[in-house]
Amino acid sequence: MWHKYNADILKIQYIWRKNLDNTLKKGVNLLHNIMKKITIAIDGFSSCGKSTMAKDLAKEIGYIYIDSGAMYRAVTLYSIENGIFHGDTIDTDELKRRIGDIHISFRIDPETGRPNTYLNGVNVENKIRTMEVSSKVSPISALGFVREAMVAQQQEMGKAKGIVMDGRDIGTTVFPDAELKIFVTASAEIRAQRRYDELKAKGQETGFEEILENVKQRDHIDQTREVSPLKKADDALLLDNSHLTIAEQKEWLMAEYQKAIKA
Repeated sequence: MWHKYNADILKIQYIWRKNLDNTLKKGVNLLHNIMKKITIAIDGFSSCGKSTMAKDLAKEIGYIYIDSGAMYRAVTLYSIENGIFHGDTIDTDELKRRIGDIHISFRIDPETGRPNTYLNGVNVENKIRTMEVSSKVSPISALGFVREAMVAQQQEMGKAKGIVMDGRDIGTTVFPDAELKIFVTASAEIRAQRRYDELKAKGQETGFEEILENVKQRDHIDQTREVSPLKKADDALLLDNSHLTIAEQKEWLMAEYQKAIKA
């Protein structure tokens, strides 16, 4: 009877210790995941949902989101408002002279919980999303000195890690050593429809064909520019979200993030 009692006690102790070990291991893994900060680079074509994807992922995992595309849009807006555009022609000498005066930052909107873009201290989040800016941003972003200035700002923002940044050359130029790289694509027609719906929701009436042509033009400029052309990094994961729901896309992203922080 006494031996059986001792055996039961030993069995209980063994089970308790095993459960404790498992709990401790889970705790250590959780702490490791929380403490380990990585850089996530999301590149891809225009209007394929990169920004929404990156914003949602950053919010979900508690990272800082940086919209690199918004930075080039802000430079474009500055150029439009300061007479640097003459029709479709850019006064590159004037922009190069002024590029040091262009300061871009991001501040969290307390109502939406998402970052707004500030140009020299002024909130320009809505202004940079117009078709006028969209139609002129690619030639601005193709200028070497503009990209050099923006990349320097982006790299400074990303020094502490724990960031999600989306753009055209994040995984190839800005953060070539990012722990998680994703390249997003979708058909031109689907991307044009998304852009059309987005503008319509904001009360900006623009024809679908005009948007589709703009999407194709931007693709061509982005892929053929001399400085940091749009291309998939060799170690980037390819995501075609043409027919994915937001929920499916989020599930895929979270799974890849979990793999990256455990690597």
